[in-house]
Amino acid sequence: MTYKHTKSLDVLQDFILPCRKDNLDAIKEFLPIDKPDFDGSFSTYQLLYGKEGNRIYLIGLGEEKELVKLEETFRKLAFETQKHWDKTIQVYAEDLSEDQIKKAVIGFEMAQYQIGEYKSEIKKDQKTVVSFSSSKTIKKSLDEGKFTGETINKIKALVDAPPNIKTPEFLGKWAKKSAKEADYKCTVLKEKELEKKGFDAVLSVGKGSVNKPVVIITEYTPKKTKKVDITLVGKGITFDSGGLSIKPSTNLHYMKSDMGGAAVVLGVVELVAKLKLNINIVGVVCSAENAVDAESYRPGDVINSYSGKTIEIIDTDAEGRLVLADGLSYAVKKIKPEYLIDLATLTGSVVRTLGYHAAGMFTNNEEMAKTTSDIGYKVHERVWQLPMFEDYESDLHSDIADIRNFSGNPLAGATNAAKFLEAFTEDHEKWMHLDIAGVSFGSSPYAKMKSASGYGIQLITEFIKSKVS
Repeated sequence: MTYKHTKSLDVLQDFILPCRKDNLDAIKEFLPIDKPDFDGSFSTYQLLYGKEGNRIYLIGLGEEKELVKLEETFRKLAFETQKHWDKTIQVYAEDLSEDQIKKAVIGFEMAQYQIGEYKSEIKKDQKTVVSFSSSKTIKKSLDEGKFTGETINKIKALVDAPPNIKTPEFLGKWAKKSAKEADYKCTVLKEKELEKKGFDAVLSVGKGSVNKPVVIITEYTPKKTKKVDITLVGKGITFDSGGLSIKPSTNLHYMKSDMGGAAVVLGVVELVAKLKLNINIVGVVCSAENAVDAESYRPGDVINSYSGKTIEIIDTDAEGRLVLADGLSYAVKKIKPEYLIDLATLTGSVVRTLGYHAAGMFTNNEEMAKTTSDIGYKVHERVWQLPMFEDYESDLHSDIADIRNFSGNPLAGATNAAKFLEAFTEDHEKWMHLDIAGVSFGSSPYAKMKSASGYGIQLITEFIKSKVS
């Protein structure tokens, strides 16, 4: 879609009228009838016709508390009605703030996502021009909304892509293409380079697959200083069979989504580059396929890692924390950022704890915790802080290695995973781990099967914007 700004509304053409709940008086002058069957409830809409037969869509913004997820109501309207739109449709935006206009554009863009990319027949892209009428200056909101919505769709396409296509090498090529288009630097480390540099945990996880692991380093550094403000580390397991600790077959096809954290990292770096934010950020994606083969690493093995620590393997299905361990160690030793954040679809435990409505947040830095929590409520990508007590460290004791990768304890699995990662951060004072297993991929009214949500793009981008100097 294309977005433009106009100063006034043409009431003889098709237009959309946003309305808060029980506040029809605010748009009464534009209504063709006195009492439409509409009260402005969130994510509802009503079609009316004007004097010239033009379409007038009343769209419900709901109550004040629902404005944080305003993009959803615009997404639903566009998804269900855009097939009837002409080449241009207007949005009355005089009563919308700049942030609400941005959210509306994000919603329109998200409605363009085509999950059936691999079908033999693909729907044509919607070519509608959406014209926002407002007396305010809103170009920045329109541009940022479009870039954000496009990025969300791109990472959703990555997460939803089939694993025979979305290999670690595929992610590397995606990042290279993105870097060229958005003007940032991308380096893809392949097997021989990983061996040379000591990414032993990544290599161990990927040993059983014909699709060899890679580490993708993306850098957007517009500031003259060499200091890196923020490093993002993402888990990029392109398919997770569980390895020799093999998973049950039920829902195994959804394990293509186990690179949701990597998708967020790749998307955020691209978006920050497009927004031209004055901040130095680096993304590190450790990508492998956890497969079953004669070469696969085994329960009982002791492997090395980039940090130099040895790891006893208890469960090969606890592989995500292994690749993240190398990514975190690399970030701490080589990049030395002020802030360090990792994202991963890491544990089923966090889903059992928080369900599908919040990510698990682990950090000992209260400033990061508060900032991220506040932003999560603002953009409706919520997080909830879970404990990092020292008491949990004993669960990861190993008699024969420095640490073991799985406690075997059915309780506190998400925290145990976080404590494992903490061991590879060198006590970094501004580190945060986000377990997004319950929010990255799931049921949706826009698909019959489970699919990617796009969670994390707005949360992390807004966190980065809060640190721009």
